[in-house]
Amino acid sequence: MTDIDPAPHPVAAPGCPAHPDAVPLAGLEYQQTPSELYRGLRGEHGAVAPVLLDGGIPAWLVLGYPEVSYVTSHDELFARDSRRWNQWGSIPPDWPLLPYVGHQPSVLFTEGEEHRRRAGVITQALAGIDQFELARDCRQLADRLIAAFAGSGRAELMSGYAHPLPMIAAVRMCGMPHSGAETRQLVEDLRISLDAAEGDDPVAAYTRVGERIHQLVRHKRERPGPDVTSRMLTHPAGLTDEEIVQDLISVIAAAQQPTANWIGNTLRLLLTDERFALNVSGGRLSVGEALNEVLWLDTPTQNFIGRWAVGDTQLGGRQIRAGDCLVLGLAAANTDPQLWPEAHVGAENSAHLSFSNGEHRCPYPAPLLADVIARTAVETLLERLPDLVLAVEPEELTWRPSIWMRGLTALPALFTPVVACPPAGGCLRPRE
Repeated sequence: MTDIDPAPHPVAAPGCPAHPDAVPLAGLEYQQTPSELYRGLRGEHGAVAPVLLDGGIPAWLVLGYPEVSYVTSHDELFARDSRRWNQWGSIPPDWPLLPYVGHQPSVLFTEGEEHRRRAGVITQALAGIDQFELARDCRQLADRLIAAFAGSGRAELMSGYAHPLPMIAAVRMCGMPHSGAETRQLVEDLRISLDAAEGDDPVAAYTRVGERIHQLVRHKRERPGPDVTSRMLTHPAGLTDEEIVQDLISVIAAAQQPTANWIGNTLRLLLTDERFALNVSGGRLSVGEALNEVLWLDTPTQNFIGRWAVGDTQLGGRQIRAGDCLVLGLAAANTDPQLWPEAHVGAENSAHLSFSNGEHRCPYPAPLLADVIARTAVETLLERLPDLVLAVEPEELTWRPSIWMRGLTALPALFTPVVACPPAGGCLRPRE
C-alpha cells in the first residue's frame, strides 16, 4: 500500500492568512479561457499573484516567464520537499490535492544529491528505450486503434485514440501487460489522482495506483525483462522497492495524461486552424510545428504544484515567507506578454516551460520519448484518415474543468469510412 505523508515532522504553525485579494484557483475561466484569467491576474497582481487552493488554502501563482524560470533554477530558495509548507496545520486528511503535495519517497520530492541519484536512475532506464522501436510500436498501436473505428466513418478521438495510445505505450515500456481490466483501472485511477472530478476520491485512487505498481515491481524482481522497471531494479544505485514504485508512478503518469492531452490539443489545432487544416496533407506547416505551438499556447500541464520557500525572500515584488507554497503557472509563463510583446508565438522556438526547467524538469530523455509518441500518433491518424474533419463546430468543443491539466472532454470527428486489411490492421482502404 502507498501512503501519502503530509507532514511526518512536527507540524509548523500556519503561515500568514490569505492575501485579501487572493483569487480562488477554480471557476469557469479554467474550463474554456484560462488565458483570459491569467491575463487578468497579471494585470491586477503582476508576475506573482495570491491565490486560494481547494478549501481556501493560500498559495502564490507564479505567472511570469522570468519568474518561473528563476524559481525552477534556484532550488536553494524554492525547494521541492513539501514538508516545509507552513499550511499543514490547515490541511484535512481527505484534501483533494494530497496526491500532489503530500510528501512521498518519490523523486519528485527529493533534493540535492539524492535527487540527482534518483533522477539518474530514471534517465538511464528511459535511455534504454530505442526511439525507433518506440515509433514503430506506436505506429502499430495507432493502426490497431484506428482500425477499431475506421469502418464507421466517425470517432471520438480523445477516449478512442488520444488517451489509450500513450497509455498502452507507457505500460508496455514499464513491462506491464497493456490490456485487461487491471490496466484500464490503473489509467482511470491515475486520472483521478492527477485531476479529480466531482465525486472522485483522489487519495484512494492514488493508493490503488501504488498497490498495482507494487505488484509490477515484485513481478519484475522475479522475472526481469527489457523494460524500464527491470532497468531501475538492477541499477547500481540500489533503489528500494518503495522508491522504485513511487518513481514509476511519476514516469507512467507523465507519459500518459500529459501526452494524451498533447495529442488531443494538437489534433484540435490541426482541425480548427486554417493555417494547418489546409496543409495537413504535406503543405507548408508541419505536424511538428503544430506540436510545438501547442506546447506554447495550450500546454497539457497548465499549472504545477509546486515549490516551497526555504526562507523569507522576494519574488516579482512580493514578499514570500518561509514555507509558502508556489504554484508554477507554466501556461501563463509560456504566454507572458514580455516574452511575446506582439502576441505572436514563434512555433519554431522551443524555449517553452512545458517540461518545466532546472534540476526538477522532466528528466532526459522523457520529452523526446513523449514527442515520439505524440508525433507518431498525430501523423499516423492523418495519414490513415486524410479527410478527417471535426464532427461539431469548433466552439462546441469543451475543455476539462481543471486548473492543472489542459485537455478536451471529447474530440468528435468524421471521415470517409475505410476497412482495415487483416491481419495487422495497418492497411486501410475506402469502404465500398
